[in-house]
Amino acid sequence: MRTLLWAVLALPALGMILLWAGQRRLMYFPLANVTSPAAAGLPRGTPVTFTTDDRLTLHGWFVPPAARATGHTVLIFNGNAGNRSFRAPLADRLARRGIASLLMDYRGYAENPGAPSEDGLARDARAGREYLTGRPDVDRTRLVYFGESLGTGVAVGLASEHPPLALILRSPFTSMVDVGRHHYPFLPIRWLLRDRFDSLDRIGQVTCPVLVIAGDRDGIIPVALSERLYSAAPSLKRMVTIEGADHNDEELSAGPRVIASVVAFLAELK
Repeated sequence: MRTLLWAVLALPALGMILLWAGQRRLMYFPLANVTSPAAAGLPRGTPVTFTTDDRLTLHGWFVPPAARATGHTVLIFNGNAGNRSFRAPLADRLARRGIASLLMDYRGYAENPGAPSEDGLARDARAGREYLTGRPDVDRTRLVYFGESLGTGVAVGLASEHPPLALILRSPFTSMVDVGRHHYPFLPIRWLLRDRFDSLDRIGQVTCPVLVIAGDRDGIIPVALSERLYSAAPSLKRMVTIEGADHNDEELSAGPRVIASVVAFLAELK
C-alpha cells in the first residue's frame, strides 16, 4: 500500500520534470529543409551569412526593393515554426512596395547550427541587426523590426536595446507565461517555463513608434494579450485588427491590409 501511495505521488512530479526538461521541443518547431530564394518566389533575393557573438554562422536572404525604394529595410523575426522560406510572401510584397528586408533563420532552424532558446534568439537578433547596419546599401536610420508571433518577443527585446525607426508586431503577446496559462491553465506555467519572452516588462523601454497587427479570431495568441501589450507601449503607436483572421491565416501573415498598414505607417515617419 505504501509503495502504491509513493507511486501515485511520484507520477505528477515525474511528469513535471519531463515537461520542464523537454519544454523547448514544445515551443520551437524548426524545419531543416530550405529552398533557394528563387524557388521560394524571391528571384531578387540573395543568400547571406553572418556570425553571432557566440560564433554561430547563420543563414538568411537579403531581399532588395523591386519597386521605387522607400529607403526602409525590415529585419524580420519569424514565429516559432518553419524557416525563412515560409516568410517569402511577406518579403515579396514588401519589396513590391519599395521596402527591402532580411529574412533570417534562428539557430537550429533551416541549415543553421545550434539549438533555439530565448538567449540564443536574442543573440541571433543582434547579429542580424549588425549585419544589416554594416551593409552600404542599408540606411541604418531607416531600419525597421518586424516580429511575428514568438518573433515579437525577440523584436521587442532588440528594440529595447537598439531602437529602430519603427517596431512592427504581428500577433504579439505580453509574455509566454500568459500564453501558456491561456492554453494550459491547469499547469504551474510560471514555475516551469524557461523561455519567457516577457514583452510586457520590456515594452516600456521601447522608444520608437510601434504598429501592432492582430487577428480577432487568433486561436494561438488571444487578441486580448496583443491589446494589453499595445496599451503598455509608451511611444507613438497604432493598432490594426484584422477581422475574422486566425493566427496562421494568409490575411494576417501577409495579406493586403497588413502590407498596406505597414506601408502607411512607415510613410508617416520621418
